Amino acid sequence: MVVDGSKVVRRLIEQVLKTDLPGVTVLACETGAEAKQQLEAGVVDFVTTALRLPDMDGLELAQYIREHAPQAYIPIVVVSGDVQERLVARTLSDAVTDYFDKSLGFAALAAFIRGYVRPESNVTGEVLYVEDSRVVALATRRMMEKHGLTVLHVVSVEDALALLDTAKAQGKVPGADIVLTDVNLKGELTGGDLLERIRNDFGYGKAQLPVLVMTGDDNPKNQAVLIRQGANDLVEKPIEERLLITKLLFQLRVGQHSRALQTEAV
Repeated sequence: MVVDGSKVVRRLIEQVLKTDLPGVTVLACETGAEAKQQLEAGVVDFVTTALRLPDMDGLELAQYIREHAPQAYIPIVVVSGDVQERLVARTLSDAVTDYFDKSLGFAALAAFIRGYVRPESNVTGEVLYVEDSRVVALATRRMMEKHGLTVLHVVSVEDALALLDTAKAQGKVPGADIVLTDVNLKGELTGGDLLERIRNDFGYGKAQLPVLVMTGDDNPKNQAVLIRQGANDLVEKPIEERLLITKLLFQLRVGQHSRALQTEAV
C-alpha cells in the first residue's frame, strides 16, 4: 500500500515497485481515509506513507494501522523529504517500522521494500560492532549472524578506530558496511566520540558508512544529540531482535546502494 497526497509520487513509487517486483499488487491511496478503507477490504503486506497527508498526519495513520490491521505486524515505512527533522526531534512514532528519505531515490526504496516482501535468503554485509559487555555482545552477535551478517566485534572505540584506519590505509574504504555501537564503552572514548571521528575525521557520511547507536537512555534530548552527532538511527536497550535487524538491514541497504552509485559514477 502506497499512501501519498501527490499523484506524481504515487505513480512513481508504483512504477518502480512493479518493475522491481513483478506480479506485485500496489494499492495507491491519496488520503488516510482511503487507506483505512483499503485495509478493511483485505490484507496488505507493506505500507509506505508520507508524513503529511491531505486529511491526517502519516504517523496518525501508522498508529491506526497498528491498532486495526488483521496481521500481527505490518512493516510501515515513512517516505518523506523531512524525516531527518523529525528524527532529530525524536518525533517519529513507535508505530513506524522505519523511515526512508526521498533523496535516496525511488529505486532504492523499491529495493528496500523487496527486502521485506521477498527477503533474500543470502543477506551479506559486514557489521563493525562495538560493545564492551561480553554477555550482551554474545547475544547480539548471534542475532546478527543468524540473519547472514558478518560481525567484526571490538570492545572499545579505540579498537574500532584502529580497524577503520587500517582499512583506509589498505584502500578498503570505509572498512565495514555499517557500524553498530554502544554509547558507554571501556576506554576514554564513547560512542559519541566514535560518531564524531567517523563523520569528521574520516569524512564518511551517513550514506557511505551508516552508524546505529544502542542506548539505554530514553531522554529525547540526549537521543537528539546522538542524531546530530551523526547517528543514522538509535536502537533502545534492552535490544529487541526484530527491531534491531530491521534497522540494521535497512541502513545496510542504504549504504550499499550509495556506494554502488559512487562506484558507477567513477
